[in-house]
Amino acid sequence: MHKTISLTAALLMAAACGTAGAQATWKPERNIEIIVGSTPGTGTDRTARLIQKIWQEQKALPVTSTVVNKPGAGGAVGWAYMGPKAGDAHVLQVTSYNIVTNHITGRSALSYSDFTPISLLISEYIGFAVKADSPYKTLAELAKALRENPESVPIGTSSSAGGANHIAAGLLAKAAGADIKKLKVVIYGGGGEALTATLGGHVALWVNSASSIASAQAAGTIRPLAIAAPQRLPGTLAKLPTAKEAGFPMVADNWRLLIAPKGLNPAQVAYWDNAFKMLTQSKEWNDDLAAAQMTNSYRNSVETTKYIAEEYGDIKEILSELGLAKTAK
Repeated sequence: MHKTISLTAALLMAAACGTAGAQATWKPERNIEIIVGSTPGTGTDRTARLIQKIWQEQKALPVTSTVVNKPGAGGAVGWAYMGPKAGDAHVLQVTSYNIVTNHITGRSALSYSDFTPISLLISEYIGFAVKADSPYKTLAELAKALRENPESVPIGTSSSAGGANHIAAGLLAKAAGADIKKLKVVIYGGGGEALTATLGGHVALWVNSASSIASAQAAGTIRPLAIAAPQRLPGTLAKLPTAKEAGFPMVADNWRLLIAPKGLNPAQVAYWDNAFKMLTQSKEWNDDLAAAQMTNSYRNSVETTKYIAEEYGDIKEILSELGLAKTAK
């Protein structure tokens, strides 16, 4: 459980207690650009604007900050924008799982190691649902059908082949003992399209984020089967079992990551470590995440770099089994 305190109070406490020597040697001197490699209204954009809003309202930084959208090529336009800015700690970017998946599948030459990972911020766990009148009442029943005949259970996901939702489907099939190379996965442009296809009977299983599952559940149009989280989520999905509780030990997380250009020095990294630690302890941050069915997964730069390196290996393994891995590392 993350302690939630006001960001202003947290920053005052940090100042009163003293900061590390390296941390005290650098602070931003001009506007902070928060880059988003997608259009306004997307998940990463929403995260960036929440960061900017809290910083502004709490006067947490000694300078201003702005959100700058650089959409295109599945995030690659935003990453390319960061490339020439090596060593510039005034440029940050909110990105997601696709910084790893796009490199493994060959969609992008850039990966997390081409930047300075600053913080893992959010976990957005993925759920499994069927339409309300589906013959599958439990995840175990659906898994049995996948195991016996993978092609008999068409799966609707979004928004790209090899993305987080696609991987979640593969992890479920693997945990069920199914032949994941025989899965019938239909990739839609967005979660709404995949849901419509599920309700229309064009696919049997809908794989999407917890927030999307919760919204559709409230409308009474779907039957959620499980959430691929380490533990049950609070709020409206509290009664929904985890995949592990349903008999399939797997976790699928479309996390949000904060990166900076390559080449930041220790003092710059230390400053942002403290800034994001304080931000993610604030009540404003945690209230917003709870309302969106997301989980605070804060890690500092060192912890984040280690975590993403481990994730890279695990993600490459499942993408290789799905026949989608094209890079070597």
